[in-house]
Amino acid sequence: MAERLWGAEAGGAVYRSRDPVRNLRLRVRIQRVTAAGPLPAQASPPPPPLSAPRGPELLALAARASPDARRPPDEEEEAEVGWQEKLFSQFEVDLYQNESACQTHLDRQYHKEILKLEKAGGRKNYRIFTYIDHDQFTNLEEHCQKVTDSDHEVPSYLAERMANVRRRRQDRKPIEANSLKSKIITWEPSEEFIKNNHVINTPVQTMYIMGDLGPYGKLGQREYERVLCTIKVDGNGVITVKPDFTGTKGAYWIELDRQKRDLWKYTIENASIQVQQEEEEREQRVFRDLYSRHKEYLSGLVGSEFEMTLPGTLRLFVNGEVVSAQGYEYDNLYVHFFLELPDHWSSPAFQQLSGVTQTCATKTEDWDNVAYFCYPFTLEMFFSQENESEDCLPQWPVLYFEVLSLDFWQRYRVEGYGSLVLPASPGLHILTIPTWRPVELGTVAELRRFFIGGSPELEDMTYVRIPATFKGERLSRFGFHTETTGSVTFRLYCLQQSKAFLETSASRHRMQSVLDRLGGFSQQSSVYNVLEAFQKARCRMQEARESLPQDLISSSFYTVHQTQEP
Repeated sequence: MAERLWGAEAGGAVYRSRDPVRNLRLRVRIQRVTAAGPLPAQASPPPPPLSAPRGPELLALAARASPDARRPPDEEEEAEVGWQEKLFSQFEVDLYQNESACQTHLDRQYHKEILKLEKAGGRKNYRIFTYIDHDQFTNLEEHCQKVTDSDHEVPSYLAERMANVRRRRQDRKPIEANSLKSKIITWEPSEEFIKNNHVINTPVQTMYIMGDLGPYGKLGQREYERVLCTIKVDGNGVITVKPDFTGTKGAYWIELDRQKRDLWKYTIENASIQVQQEEEEREQRVFRDLYSRHKEYLSGLVGSEFEMTLPGTLRLFVNGEVVSAQGYEYDNLYVHFFLELPDHWSSPAFQQLSGVTQTCATKTEDWDNVAYFCYPFTLEMFFSQENESEDCLPQWPVLYFEVLSLDFWQRYRVEGYGSLVLPASPGLHILTIPTWRPVELGTVAELRRFFIGGSPELEDMTYVRIPATFKGERLSRFGFHTETTGSVTFRLYCLQQSKAFLETSASRHRMQSVLDRLGGFSQQSSVYNVLEAFQKARCRMQEARESLPQDLISSSFYTVHQTQEP
């Protein structure tokens, strides 16, 4: 059966190795398939018909017609090449032997190496040589690469820039900590700036294994040089070999564009020294020990046991985010917020219950000016009820916040106040809270706010709802002038933890505490709202009774009492 041959333009392969790349070695064997002269008549196959297929099958017949015994010594060669190992070609030997032709430091180094080779008996390779990463051929080869296979390809701006970038051995100097850049962020990049920065800079080392396919006695001519294999290695241990190792799929072939149409075939094999079984087992033990140590380190950071709360205690964990503020009059907004804990609530000593966002400029979206903060915060608190009572429900913490604006002279104005009761149910909650601000009547107050930044402020921010210092029965805001402003959007991820969640549904009916009776706290918000509405209705009924005559109150009460009887 005829041997199958493959074109040299066959696709490559990508490998990943954790071992040092200096251990990589390749074995390349090249030989001429057709003789330099015409084949003998008795060995020549009959000419194929016009409809007969041409290609690898015909090449195999020609290879059988010229046995290896008749092949000259220079028509077959085998070499083993290591990573970045320099094998000189006949052209380089003739060039660097003359010291006057050496201009760079690399040329003078090659001159010394060639002199050492001549003293040692000359080079052993004739047709197989290499171009390593330092050689000029590597730069020229990358510059001449095409993106498409079109003969009329016009390189784009990016292709030209990428061809001129030296992507190997990037000698980057570390930036000192005290060195400041003039512009860290370019808010309005120009088109030229985008073009200049749209270039990747990946450190890659390249090596070319070449073949001198010239006729016998005419080695060292550039027109007969062909690339047999290209190897690229990056800093992540990725090795790209093009074309791939031959293996079992057969040899590659190269056809020279000459009148004699000489054909060459070559093979590429991985000649790296394989790791012994003992060394591989030792390496696996080292990796297992390293992974186990890293696992113990992570376990030490996280903890092996699940942290449980005390009986009768609810743990509330909130991962929040101040998303945006919209609808305000002035620009350069920031939000100041703090959390108020009611009775029976506590927080760890390290927990910060207040925060201030960064100053953010607004941009117009639809009809509103929106400032996007995306400011994250974390809140952790505990609820524990010592005196169990069926008639009391826990009050939830309240997040108070104020929106302020900053002018050119670093003076601030109050843009709005608001409050947010933390959700009673776990999960994701996206809430948009409207705000208001106190105002003074008259034009002078607005002029003062516009020019010098002065505006009325609340001494106690809890006055947005019911102040913590209020001890009376009724809170009057009569005569307090306010103005509706914009709104603030929050995104809250709420988590709740309690031992009551572990109990079964049958045993929940026997629980006496408030936490156990409410179970998962998903119904607590609705129950609390109903009781609060009922309390307000009761207060209004009491006020109505006080305003009516006593005889009318007794008769109406008697009528209501009678209608409620079954």
